[in-house]
Amino acid sequence: MLNNIGLPGLLLIAVVVLVLFGRGKISSLMGEVGKGITSFKKGVSEGTKELEDEAKDSVENARDVTPTDKKDKV
Repeated sequence: MLNNIGLPGLLLIAVVVLVLFGRGKISSLMGEVGKGITSFKKGVSEGTKELEDEAKDSVENARDVTPTDKKDKV
């Protein structure tokens, strides 16, 4: 359904939105969208960093639990 819109359809939708909401509302809305995207990227990077730190800590704190009689056998 949406794959047949094309450029004229998109322009018509943009004009209708501009008429309905006005330039001021659209610019403030786009500003909020930009802030949301920035916040989302920051959250993703913080989450990734936290996961990497946890993985690093778990590797550093890992201990060998192999029984001593089986360690020399490879």
